[in-house]
Amino acid sequence: MRKLIIGNWKMNPKSLKEAEMLAKELVKSARGKKNTTVVICPPAPYLIPLKKIFGKVIGLGAQNAFFEMEGAHTGEISPKMLASIGVSHVILGHSERRNPPTGGGETDHMINKKVLAVLASGLTPVLCVGERERDDAHAYLQVIKTQLEIGLAGVQKTRLGNVIIAYEPIWAIGKDASRVATPEESREMSVFIRKVIADMFGQKESAKVRVIYGGSVDEKNGADFLANGGVEGLLPGRLSLQPKKFIKILK
Repeated sequence: MRKLIIGNWKMNPKSLKEAEMLAKELVKSARGKKNTTVVICPPAPYLIPLKKIFGKVIGLGAQNAFFEMEGAHTGEISPKMLASIGVSHVILGHSERRNPPTGGGETDHMINKKVLAVLASGLTPVLCVGERERDDAHAYLQVIKTQLEIGLAGVQKTRLGNVIIAYEPIWAIGKDASRVATPEESREMSVFIRKVIADMFGQKESAKVRVIYGGSVDEKNGADFLANGGVEGLLPGRLSLQPKKFIKILK
């Protein structure tokens, strides 16, 4: 199976000009990598112009989508709109949207509605799951289980092959990370995630779901996660904004 690398640019870079320059560099890095599928998720204002630059070399992803297809929903973007401009993947349930700095955040039930809407539009949802902290009593496993059971509720078995689960432990994300996760921890969670999905949909269907890892992925530990972390891909953030380091992951 081809490895899947999904770059999440978050709210970067500052201008379209910078985004276009970065996109061109990434295309150079990704061209010719036959064993790897690369998808980049830029901020929404950059989607259309970057599609032309990415061409067939890099897939175009979005960082979010709403659960309605149209209507009076100021500021929202529907999955149908994203599909119409060539988007293929949509990140859903990222911890920064579940627990934004402003408080509140998206609930598991809201994320589930988005997963179903994205699938109905023919797009691939990248459902992010992850615990805020790890405890000795292993209560964090229930957190992941709940996120999966609610997030995937109502998904048809025939659509599971289009679903990607991104394990992102919150304690390992960003500049404020308490520490970097290990490939062993990633592998443990990958096995657990597949067990939860198997309990919901069956062992055969569970095997169709791709599990990828995100959380302080860099050019040094990326290969280790792919080789020993029990995952089929990565979801890097800051690294995808640094072409010289990003190409090391692709290699």
